[in-house]
Amino acid sequence: MIQAAEHERHGAGTQTIRDLVLGMADGLTVPFALAAGVTGVVAASGIVLTAGLAEIVAGAISMGLGGYLAARSEIAHYVKEYAREIRETEEIPNEEKAEVAQILHGYGVREPVLTRVVNEITSDREQWVEFMMRNELGLERPDERAAPRSAALVGGGYVLGGIFPLAPYLFVPNAHDALYWSILCTTIALLVFGAVRARVLAMPVVVGALQTWFIGALAAGVAYGLARLVASHGAAL
Repeated sequence: MIQAAEHERHGAGTQTIRDLVLGMADGLTVPFALAAGVTGVVAASGIVLTAGLAEIVAGAISMGLGGYLAARSEIAHYVKEYAREIRETEEIPNEEKAEVAQILHGYGVREPVLTRVVNEITSDREQWVEFMMRNELGLERPDERAAPRSAALVGGGYVLGGIFPLAPYLFVPNAHDALYWSILCTTIALLVFGAVRARVLAMPVVVGALQTWFIGALAAGVAYGLARLVASHGAAL
């Protein structure tokens, strides 16, 4: 029971980090790219801030809903596969026992211990099915409460990430001046976030930080360039 509780806490912690990373990754890059793009055609920080806040709200709802649906889909998939395994243990028990033996054989279990272990596992149907779900299909039982929690974490992460690129527009009236501060704030946030993400994913910290920064900078640069191109083309017409 202690091991199961520890596994559940570890799984929940990993899922929490994954959801926050997913939300913040988009929250840092998309509002930053939007703010840079709008700054390319307007001079008032208030307009950029309004557009950015509207995007953050819409993006947080969209990302949160996506996280919710992803978690519900994971639960539905597990339930479907669990029912299939139950049916197979009832209809073709010998084949399923052979699969248990094959899995255990892959772990180095040999006769005469192999037969005793197979019989022990298959003596309880729930234990049997759980074994097959985990070792044959690679599926762990998902947390039924994961969907709303995932939605809140992904959406909240998006809002948190979006604060950094938009904050300077709240204090600097001129959008073009605010953009420089936004670049600085977002650059620092992207580097720190990339480093933390790299630690979670067991990547080199410097590589992860620079990779995350490059993606955000590329998105913002493209958005700003396109906005300037459209504005100059419109002025020429």
